[in-house]
Amino acid sequence: MLHSSFISKSNGTKFPSFASANATLSSFRASSHFQMGLKWSKIAFSSSSGQRLSSKARSRVKHRTANVYGRQARERVLEEEASEMAEATPSFKIFPGQAFPLGASEVDNGINFAIFSQHATAVTLCLSLPQRGELDMLAGGMIEFSLDPNLNKTGDIWHICIEDLPRSNVLYGYRIDGPKDWDKGHRFDSNNVLIDPYAKLVEGRRNFGDAKHKLSKFLGTYDFDSLPFDWGEDYKLPNIPERDLVVYEMNVRAFTADESSCLDQDIRGTYAGLIEKIPHLLELGINAVELLPVFEFDEFEFQRRPNPRDHMINTWGYSTINFFAPMSRYGSGGGGAVSASREFKEMVKALHGAGIEVILDVVYNHTNEADDKHPYTTSFRGIDNKVYYMVDLNNEGQLLNFSGCGNTFNCNHPVVMELILDSLRNWVVEYHIDGFRFDLASVLCRGTDGSPLGAPPLIRAIAKDATLSRCKIIAEPWDCGGLYLVGSFPNWDRWAEWNGKYRDDLRRFIKGDPGMKGAFATRVSGSADLYRKNKRKPYHSVNFVIAHDGFTLRDLVSYNFKHNEANGEGGNDGSNDNFSWNCGFEGETDNVDIIALRFRQMKNFHLALMVSQGVPMMLMGDEYGHTRYGNNNSYGHDTALNNFQWQQLNARKSDHFRFFSEVIHYRQKHRVFSHENFLDRSDVTWHEDNWDNPDSKFLAFTLHDKGGGEIYLAFNAHDFFVKVSIPPAPPKRRWFRVVDTNLASPDDFVGEGVPGIGSTYNVAPYSSILLEAK
Repeated sequence: MLHSSFISKSNGTKFPSFASANATLSSFRASSHFQMGLKWSKIAFSSSSGQRLSSKARSRVKHRTANVYGRQARERVLEEEASEMAEATPSFKIFPGQAFPLGASEVDNGINFAIFSQHATAVTLCLSLPQRGELDMLAGGMIEFSLDPNLNKTGDIWHICIEDLPRSNVLYGYRIDGPKDWDKGHRFDSNNVLIDPYAKLVEGRRNFGDAKHKLSKFLGTYDFDSLPFDWGEDYKLPNIPERDLVVYEMNVRAFTADESSCLDQDIRGTYAGLIEKIPHLLELGINAVELLPVFEFDEFEFQRRPNPRDHMINTWGYSTINFFAPMSRYGSGGGGAVSASREFKEMVKALHGAGIEVILDVVYNHTNEADDKHPYTTSFRGIDNKVYYMVDLNNEGQLLNFSGCGNTFNCNHPVVMELILDSLRNWVVEYHIDGFRFDLASVLCRGTDGSPLGAPPLIRAIAKDATLSRCKIIAEPWDCGGLYLVGSFPNWDRWAEWNGKYRDDLRRFIKGDPGMKGAFATRVSGSADLYRKNKRKPYHSVNFVIAHDGFTLRDLVSYNFKHNEANGEGGNDGSNDNFSWNCGFEGETDNVDIIALRFRQMKNFHLALMVSQGVPMMLMGDEYGHTRYGNNNSYGHDTALNNFQWQQLNARKSDHFRFFSEVIHYRQKHRVFSHENFLDRSDVTWHEDNWDNPDSKFLAFTLHDKGGGEIYLAFNAHDFFVKVSIPPAPPKRRWFRVVDTNLASPDDFVGEGVPGIGSTYNVAPYSSILLEAK
């Protein structure tokens, strides 16, 4: 029922009775409920009954029976005796609602809202109908419904149904109160309006990096007006076998944000912009994109208070606000959450139409809500901190931090685990996503007290879930608490892993570190030492030399040390263990010999990656040699430091890009590089009798195709020529040179092969060759 007070946000005046606010309410209805122009005001509603409003505004609550959600429930209709009061009051019919599904859902009797909070003592649903184009979500004011725990609560789920709400363009959140015992893990504060964890869409500022709305609030919204998305009659999922994947790690915004993309300004850095550049992906030859986080996040999170990072804009997205909603500011033209959701689907549809799968980098290990020193309460912290985060009850309820970001999501709590599973299913069912890469996935292997688990319930549930059964599931098998699980991640024969040992061993061998030949051979042949267990396969190793973290490929061969001065943290951020080599000079140089060596080394890395057993993954921009000028932790730069430079691609299209593209296409045409099972003696011959010599930096081997083909490979990490004996070609075949990274383009890669290969070959310093028997 309506409480007997009306509170004006502008001056805090509390009117003594409902009648006193009659004129204000009349204006409220005219401008807010029907014209979506709310003024700052707050009206509290309650679904409980039996309380008189005031002597001037005599009203009664009439109970009648209605069939709601398949059961009988009481419907409370507020009827005002005075006709002018009826005119003044927004007309809402309120029902107790139902506990499931969580979030906002459309039911026969209206819009149902349901939210979990085990420890809350009071829950208030807040609604806003903002003016069209209004960006500050709270500037329009809010209508509030106080939920009665006796009527609007089932177990630990609070719920209410409202009949007369619009089917779209409604913003909603919750005020939640509860115990104030920080030492017991609680962080309730009813002053905050919180985002529903199950909100399928989130509204905030409309344009990425719009400084005028830097402090905009975020609220959930819904859309039950739009027709179902049309995926098309001929639409089908790519369903690429894992062994055949070639993954391209990329950032949606950075891919086309630069002016050199030559796209209209409205679609630069958007899902629509990515669609426009699909021809580039096809020319490169990849068949899967791994998108850096696309869940709703706040790019201005570093600018909420003075700090060393307050000049930064979060461009990578590893700071999730909500696990269901696509990043709305990756939509084009400032169209908002609904438009961005549709555009995201258009992007997936277009990629699938090109035969490219979509894998999402997902961040379930922490959220945007930071730590207790500088908290940013937007959702989980204020809803039920003790449930959603790991807390140390032996240390005054402090947040545990295995993520390096101030908080750690309590992933194996049953309620949190179900939230994560529901989120993943939503992305698969609603958005047709093909797979997920789980950031700092070792966090997902910790119990509610932070201790490592041998059989984590969440990891098992993801592996066994029917909806997720067609998806690729990839772990980043470490966290910031030291739980390093490369090769030993709990997997149920399904989970693949980012192979960090592959990255390190290849870097060290190619740059010429001693004693790395055996490790290099193990990695290119599929890392059987790590993954030949139970029913695991070579493709459970996601091989990479470069990822978003750390140096780009060009910087790996141009810098011995990180150069992170622009980050504002005194060079203390970013990894110091890069296993890089600057080829003789630190940073940019005009020395043609050093430049040639660097590009040769980049080709060596790329060739090794693409001929390795397992799933290769490369980073956006490495196909033309993108540089961040030695910055190995560039998450906060919305500039050319991260943005794809299309003019540089065009300048290197005929040489560097050509080599990278040709090698990828070559891999996909030759099954010998993507065995279903680990190599045995019939699959590979190692031309080596010098394994134990740490000074030996040359490795040659032949991959045997059971169809009669042979591929010979040699990698020379010495600083001198190595004259190698070439084994005889199979009967009725002869060797053709396909790759020699020491040669200039176009001779460095010749797809049809160059004949005339004799019994020996002089392999140049820091170079590699590939011969094919034809």
